[in-house]
Amino acid sequence: MHTDTHPTEQHRYLIIGAGPAGLQLSYYLQQAGSEYLTIERGPHPSQFLRHFPRHRKLISLNKTHTTSTDPEIRLRWDWNSLLHEPFDLPFPKYSNDYFPHADDMVRYLTDFHHHHNLNVRFDTPAHHIERTPDGFLVHTDQHTLRAQCLVIATGWGRPNIPDIPGIEHATGYETMSTDPNHYTDHRVLILGKGNSAFETASALLGHAAMIHLASPRPLRLAWNTKHPGDVRGHHGAVLDSYQFKTLHSVLDCVIDRIQPVDNRYQVHLTYTHADHETAVMEYESVLRCTGFAMDTTPFAPTCQPDLVPSGRLPTTTPDWQSTNIDGLYFAGTLAQDRDFKRASSAFIDGFRYNLRTLTHLLRERYEGAPLHHTPHQPDPHTLTTLILDRVNWSSALWTQFEYLSDAIVINPHGPAHHYTDLPEDHIRDRFKNHPHYYTVGLHWGRDPHPDVFNIERHPQPDRANESAFIHPVIRRYHGPDLVDELHLLEDLLAEWRRPDRHITPLHDYLTRHLT
Repeated sequence: MHTDTHPTEQHRYLIIGAGPAGLQLSYYLQQAGSEYLTIERGPHPSQFLRHFPRHRKLISLNKTHTTSTDPEIRLRWDWNSLLHEPFDLPFPKYSNDYFPHADDMVRYLTDFHHHHNLNVRFDTPAHHIERTPDGFLVHTDQHTLRAQCLVIATGWGRPNIPDIPGIEHATGYETMSTDPNHYTDHRVLILGKGNSAFETASALLGHAAMIHLASPRPLRLAWNTKHPGDVRGHHGAVLDSYQFKTLHSVLDCVIDRIQPVDNRYQVHLTYTHADHETAVMEYESVLRCTGFAMDTTPFAPTCQPDLVPSGRLPTTTPDWQSTNIDGLYFAGTLAQDRDFKRASSAFIDGFRYNLRTLTHLLRERYEGAPLHHTPHQPDPHTLTTLILDRVNWSSALWTQFEYLSDAIVINPHGPAHHYTDLPEDHIRDRFKNHPHYYTVGLHWGRDPHPDVFNIERHPQPDRANESAFIHPVIRRYHGPDLVDELHLLEDLLAEWRRPDRHITPLHDYLTRHLT
């Protein structure tokens, strides 16, 4: 049992972390008039982004020039702005770069905090977290904070260090030199094949004699997976160098051992796609770019959240709550296990919408505020118009494709109820006893294509389920069971309003189900 003599403060909501997720959730709670406190271990907002990414270029798009003047639609390609009304502090005021500098994001988040006068207490690390019968105790240097609801928005807290004999000889991404001259004429092994690994390799291409990127699994290219956290196209020079036989390579292998020998390292490896072939390679530099993990050290033994098998993330329920600690919620990057490698919950452009929804769910539970919905006549014409208006306009459904959905609940003796921007698994859980409801979302075609730049298209409404590009999907449920679904044809400009391809098929589908 942790004991101290600090004074105790009581709060309804306590948020730990003042990065982009903590600031966004603070804004929503403040706008709702909810009592909250956010604490941050550092002296300023967004400590992580003050050091990472190491080469200071973000991979989040900042598309400032679009054909639309509608702020909601423009958010589809503005991946860095936090949501607020009036929308008078967009991130594009801070940078016009398509891939902006991380320092611009730090400036933006600092100004966002001041602009909205958010209730953030800096230089307040959470040293110890306990679960109590009525909430949580969070011990800091100055106070013991008591909270009914605790939200962890700390982001990544420690490096993810793989279990490799000799891994201590590798230099971590968090401490490595970012001066490419440091690696001139070096043979460099980079452990990992994510964006931090490719960011590092790209910086060294003109200096290192040889660069190998290694991990057991093949690399995942974002243009194949549609996941923005996979390797992005602007790192293509590294892949070009591999294919054009420049000694730079991408290796699928298990690292068996890293052993220092004189002023170099011998690395023993086993290839994963070569009949267990082994090799011993020599390098002057070994760099660990294997990502990050959640820091669980502040949690008391009886308050430890369950983690995913890799140990990097907490497991969460459909409302972003810990699967084993009641009242403990996660926000931002840490709350991505339910759409891992699928939607954008790991990034600002995704979790800003998740946190808007989380605010509604928290206020429903802790303040008795009913979850907002709007009534509509349950006829095919009204619901067709409603659905097409939403998929053509919503930035939340666009960015959080295959994760956030709208729900339209059909009542036998009254109007249909329309709920917006809920995780689809939360919708199924919330209405698991309801006999007739729909979800509305945007989905990519998931059939494997050998060449994503050479896909044969079939633009007929009855083959819309073969669409490879993002497109609307309407699903009908009976309780938790999927009864039927309708795909609407993809459209190059994401405008789903053609009578023959979108309006008539959707109207006919609803007519069959509602009459």
